[in-house]
Amino acid sequence: MRSIHLSSLNDFAEWRAAARGLLLEAMAPEDVVWVEPNGAGDLFGAEESPVLVTGRKVGTVPEKFLELGEAAICHSDPERFALLYRLLWRLMKDRTLLQARSDPDVGRLDRLVSAVRRDAHKMTAFVRFKSIVDDSGLERFAAWFEPEHYVLERVTPFFVRRFTGMMWAIITPYRSAYWNGETVEFGPGGEKADVPAEDAMEPVWRSYFASIFNPARLKVAMMKSEMPVKYWRNLPEAELIPSLIRGAREAEEAMIERQASIPPSRHLRKMERLAPAVSGEEIGTVDAARQAIDGCKRCALYENATQPVFGEGPETAEVMFVGEQPGDQEDLAGKPFVGPAGQVFDAALRLVGIERERVYVTNAVKHFKFVPRGRKRLHQRPNAGEVQACKFWLGLEREFIKPELVVAMGAMAVSSLMGSRVTLGLARSKLTVLADGARIFATVHPSYLLRIPDRQLAAAEQERFEDDLREVKRLMEEMK
Repeated sequence: MRSIHLSSLNDFAEWRAAARGLLLEAMAPEDVVWVEPNGAGDLFGAEESPVLVTGRKVGTVPEKFLELGEAAICHSDPERFALLYRLLWRLMKDRTLLQARSDPDVGRLDRLVSAVRRDAHKMTAFVRFKSIVDDSGLERFAAWFEPEHYVLERVTPFFVRRFTGMMWAIITPYRSAYWNGETVEFGPGGEKADVPAEDAMEPVWRSYFASIFNPARLKVAMMKSEMPVKYWRNLPEAELIPSLIRGAREAEEAMIERQASIPPSRHLRKMERLAPAVSGEEIGTVDAARQAIDGCKRCALYENATQPVFGEGPETAEVMFVGEQPGDQEDLAGKPFVGPAGQVFDAALRLVGIERERVYVTNAVKHFKFVPRGRKRLHQRPNAGEVQACKFWLGLEREFIKPELVVAMGAMAVSSLMGSRVTLGLARSKLTVLADGARIFATVHPSYLLRIPDRQLAAAEQERFEDDLREVKRLMEEMK
């Protein structure tokens, strides 16, 4: 009997080197005891550290086994090392073993891998960083997380990509990861007390979560799968869940009132907008354009919308963000990007370090186009004629603001700024210089991220959107 003492909980390379040594000695799986760090081991077995064998060939296995093994070894099941070696031993004689899904060992391997992947996904979804400012004013971030399995090392590259510009640490009970802006270092685990209990961002998280909470989708099973109860204590927004659940019916009614409200009577909307249509020659400033648009009748959208929604931001802004059209909440408030898509937009700006107060935000179309469904107003896409009509106002905004960079968010904004022959797919993540010298950078509209049903795809697209904004941030730095 041989006892193999491992120094790491989840180092596949270490396990693989030990397994190669055992294969060279023709050591059968039933004669090997695998011991985790700090494990008790086998009382009668010979205790050995893994023998690192890399130079001698002992056989070949399918690439799929290596892929599955790297995931399965992160599971907390103490029998994972023995399972992997048993499968490796059997694969030496039958390379098609992994195709036998009914095989008990193969089925168990699949379950371990699935559990690790779920746990890794939960970590990307439920980690919340908290700010730590030292005496010198340097801001760092820390997060506490309690994974079910040993997934920190697998998930850390995700956080490096997503929070490259921050210095952060993720503390788990078994290990910690530290990112200094250039390299990652792993250290021993810690305790929840190592992370601040609260910081200035927590009210923002709570406000954002309360605003997007949808009681119409509230089911116990859904809540458990989307935000498991075990993670509630580490999420600042989770303390709102019990009260939101208790008031779900009232909240649903209020949501319907707020999200799908009937606009005021046209007679109350500035006397049917009796002001005549204006020409560009009559408008000399952005404030004048903001006042003049109230009398716009360039297309039929004004007839049903509550009010036009003009752009917002400093007249000296170097960057102009152009969305597609106002939504229900923007139509009622008269301001751009204040609804759910606006909250996603604001959060992404904060993440990459762009201050919304420094940029100008507007839309390609200024009136909300919708179809009524009872008390609801369902978003409807403006047609090419309506987009063309609104180019008059967007052109005035560009003329008066004179941005050095225009960010087109969504296909409608791209076609309005760059022409109908240019698609978002072709232009995305690229800087395009038009014939008139205008510099256009294209990305998706934040509302697209809210419409993706698949959580993993949504997370990937969110990350890509944030990467686009990081490029915008870099271009802004070049302007200085």
